[in-house]
Amino acid sequence: MKLKRLVSLCVFSLAIALFASSARADLNITITQGAVGATPIGIVPFAWSGKGKVPQKIGAIVSNDLLRSGLFAPLAPGKLPQQPTQPSAINFNAWTQIGVSDIVIGGVQEVSPGQYAVRFQLFDTLQGQQLLGYTIHASKAQLRQAAHRISDLVYQKLTGQRGAFNTHIAYVSTDAKNGRIVRYRIMVADADGHDAHVVYSSKQPLSAPTWSPNGKYLAYVSFENGNSAIYIQNLATAKRRLISDRPGLNSAPAFSPDGSKLAMTLTHDGHAEIYVMNLATHHLTQITHDPSINTGAAWMPNGQSIVFTSDRGGSPQLYVKSINGGAAQRLTFDGIYNAGAAVSPSGGKVAFVHANTHGGFSIGLLNLNTGQMQNLTHGQLDESPSFAPNGSMVLYSTVYQGKNVLAEVSADGRVRQRLSGPNNVSQPAWSPFGD
Repeated sequence: MKLKRLVSLCVFSLAIALFASSARADLNITITQGAVGATPIGIVPFAWSGKGKVPQKIGAIVSNDLLRSGLFAPLAPGKLPQQPTQPSAINFNAWTQIGVSDIVIGGVQEVSPGQYAVRFQLFDTLQGQQLLGYTIHASKAQLRQAAHRISDLVYQKLTGQRGAFNTHIAYVSTDAKNGRIVRYRIMVADADGHDAHVVYSSKQPLSAPTWSPNGKYLAYVSFENGNSAIYIQNLATAKRRLISDRPGLNSAPAFSPDGSKLAMTLTHDGHAEIYVMNLATHHLTQITHDPSINTGAAWMPNGQSIVFTSDRGGSPQLYVKSINGGAAQRLTFDGIYNAGAAVSPSGGKVAFVHANTHGGFSIGLLNLNTGQMQNLTHGQLDESPSFAPNGSMVLYSTVYQGKNVLAEVSADGRVRQRLSGPNNVSQPAWSPFGD
């Protein structure tokens, strides 16, 4: 496989939809591998105080979030020893006897038409003490977000690490007719695949969505005018801004950690080089100067250097280079193909596409402190890795039963899950925490 394939991946989606379907279809999560020794936890169904049916099952959403983390094993509702909704009703002995040391209880109250108060409390059953408790006010449309916020708070209290459940993912979805792609869409959904909606739609290829560090903008590549161009779109207003439509290829956009710059790959001088644009002035600075193909910049957290892919050594490998000049340093040495870097939020690890010994392409993980590499996945066509903003999971694109789907693997390789829907989906990007 040559590096030219990587450049083409920055432009064209590999997804070929098997049939056309709703552009707003949510993604469904299937847990394919859980962590051994996950901690049991009790998430009691939330009480409902309002007219008609409860608009969202908050307890079930929290339970599913914590289950997906791989660190917790929520008890099924039928196996809960009791279902208290108030602290006074908790029988702490009943929980400790079955090995559950933490429980979450709560309720949803309709305070006015379409407005709700979501109350929750986290208890340590061994000590019989409350660890956490909040009331979150939300509209009907915000109830899932409120549930994800609860999951984040519980996760952080019990693990010491910030939760990433109340974040989003962007990806490319395609429709096909008679084996030909007829519609491309940039999509955004909650981190669990729900509430998917269209950001931009075109009959021409769309690719490479990437988030601004405040989570308010997406940059992506569009061929809507016949040639590649990079746009930035405001997610709240849908207003778009053309960033680059120079002759040749405009691809692989990546926001700097402070959001003031955008790295990109351009070929207007005849071959692929990485440039950085000051978004306030549109001034371009050329970062790489090599006759080889240089593409796929990923920023280090300090905003002063990038990890990128180049075939300057004879095969596609990862390099790191300061944006202020100096020589590039090679990072990967295992195998003949390592490309498409994603840097962890801490800057200590890099995920990438690795040509494995089985003839396929899996997601590799390089520890920059030790230089050790491991295979996180073992697929035939795994690509486009993207870290969760807390670094706990890696989201990527893969093929399952002949269809392009998304998948997640924990950074230690112990937890795996698949996200799929009626359409082919690819090129995922996990949002930052945002403001």
